[in-house]
Amino acid sequence: MDFSNKVVLITGASGGIGASCALRFAALNANLALVGRNVENLNNVAGKCKELKGNRPLTIKADISIDDDDQRIITETIDRYGKLDVLVNNAGFLIMSGITGDIKNFDKMVATNIRGTYLLTQKAVPHLLETKGNIVNVSSVVSMKPIPSMMAYSMTKAAMDIFTKCAALELGPNGVRVNMVNPGPVNTNLFTANSLSQDQSEQFLDKLTGLIPLKKIVTSDDVAKLISFLASEDANCITGTSHIIDCGIMLGDPNA
Repeated sequence: MDFSNKVVLITGASGGIGASCALRFAALNANLALVGRNVENLNNVAGKCKELKGNRPLTIKADISIDDDDQRIITETIDRYGKLDVLVNNAGFLIMSGITGDIKNFDKMVATNIRGTYLLTQKAVPHLLETKGNIVNVSSVVSMKPIPSMMAYSMTKAAMDIFTKCAALELGPNGVRVNMVNPGPVNTNLFTANSLSQDQSEQFLDKLTGLIPLKKIVTSDDVAKLISFLASEDANCITGTSHIIDCGIMLGDPNA
């Protein structure tokens, strides 16, 4: 795979899956626009990308839940590179919240996990049409599996799944592909960022590891490799599809 002369925009690029995507695409010679809220972490990722290939990515401090930021993300990317080939919609966060949870938690997750993604994609589409580019959305296996304590988060990811399929149908006749990855538990700061302590997160992942068929947890690098494949010409006939990457957790072990 080679992304030379391709422009790749990645949201949520300051850590976790987004940071791994940045390093993966940098290694594959892409021109990068990295979006995140944590400037220090974002600059750290950009620095690592520059060490890999010598080109420092464009970094954009922005919050996709803010409408003006969504437009600015696209404007700054086009101003820098003149085009857009790949959009990786990775930004999102988790707050453990069920039906009795604070509705504000639901609102916050909807604003970022689905509304912000929807609006940013809408702003990006005219440029993707020009390049016959593609979109990769980061969803989750919990979009398919009911977990009461993650109800609100799961709802946003279920919305992401149907968003992906509808966008693929709408944009396909114009040569734009849209796909999604649905990771299982990934060893990132997703749980500790908003809900669990470090010890709780480690205990949760350790317990899961024993229940997963492959006896390991997916890494952000694993997900980045799948995303880069879907964004590449090697996947030129793939659109509207979900790609589960979970080490087998969705095979149906009731304990898991």
